[in-house]
Amino acid sequence: MKITVSKSIIENILIYAQPFLEKKDTSQITSHVFIDVNNSNLTIKATDHEIGFEVKTDKINIISNGSITANGKKLLDIIRILKDGEINLEVKNETLFISQAHSNFKLPTFSFNDFPDFPTANDKGRITIDSHSLIESLKKITPAIDTNNPKFELNGALIDIKQDSINFASTDTRRLAIVNISNHSEKELSIIIPKKAIVEIQKLFFDDIELFYDDTNLIIHSKQYTFFTKLINGKFPEYSRIIPKEIANTLVLPKAIMIDSIKQITTISSDVKITFFQNSIKFESLSDDNIEAKTEINYNTGFKEPFVIAINSKYLLDFLNSINSSEFSIGLNEGNLPFILTDGTFKTVVMPIVI
Repeated sequence: MKITVSKSIIENILIYAQPFLEKKDTSQITSHVFIDVNNSNLTIKATDHEIGFEVKTDKINIISNGSITANGKKLLDIIRILKDGEINLEVKNETLFISQAHSNFKLPTFSFNDFPDFPTANDKGRITIDSHSLIESLKKITPAIDTNNPKFELNGALIDIKQDSINFASTDTRRLAIVNISNHSEKELSIIIPKKAIVEIQKLFFDDIELFYDDTNLIIHSKQYTFFTKLINGKFPEYSRIIPKEIANTLVLPKAIMIDSIKQITTISSDVKITFFQNSIKFESLSDDNIEAKTEINYNTGFKEPFVIAINSKYLLDFLNSINSSEFSIGLNEGNLPFILTDGTFKTVVMPIVI
């Protein structure tokens, strides 16, 4: 194998490949990228067995075909320190040589035949969804996905496909985030995608996409990339039961002012007590360290009697930072019962702090 390729092209591909590599154990072939030159194309793959990434480009000069693997992190480190312009990659005696002008590097390789196979879309079911709707929905629910929960299904997000809609849902047991979008599907389906995969999907896909699935994998194709992830095998909580069926009080609140007020309190404490008076809203820190923060805004809430809730500010800020509207609604029943934040088809149900 021998090629010349622009630094910007190979560097960009290797940057995208990094999250898919095994970095702790460099003796594993999954710490390597698979590089294949054939039929006028350069193909690069990376996988840690759980998620995988493949990209093809014809923007190279091929001198000879071939396949090789090389440590993905070390290769990127080398490419980064070279100057802009063409870079030479050549395989000799099962060693990868990287050169540019008077700079020369070499990396050991593993047998490319041992590189893990990627699942294919053959004989798999297909999901029809607009790429923009998918990415925007995943962005909104990502903050509520749990991490390292012994219930593995909570370490991912649910895509619940109905005949005329799709619900995206995630929960960390203290809050539940849901996005509902209109979408036609001939088959109803529920899959749970790991958080790591969801984060990478948001980085990779902007154009038209095709989604394929089976009981084990989800595969996404775009014009430039192919991505796969293992699915989480489990039963996601019955999220519809968590949403309050009735709301006693609904307020429409200004997003920017609420963010500013809450951030003032978070300089002292992440837990915030909010009191709704008839013509104002008061924000106070909840802290045991004999320090406090308070602020207040003038706002007609309509409450005849003071209404108090205490919340983890992160939950409210995550919601507010995920919406584009200048206003949002909050649905309240009692101070110690779950409340609901709403912006169009995006909802977050939050458990308050009991004080």
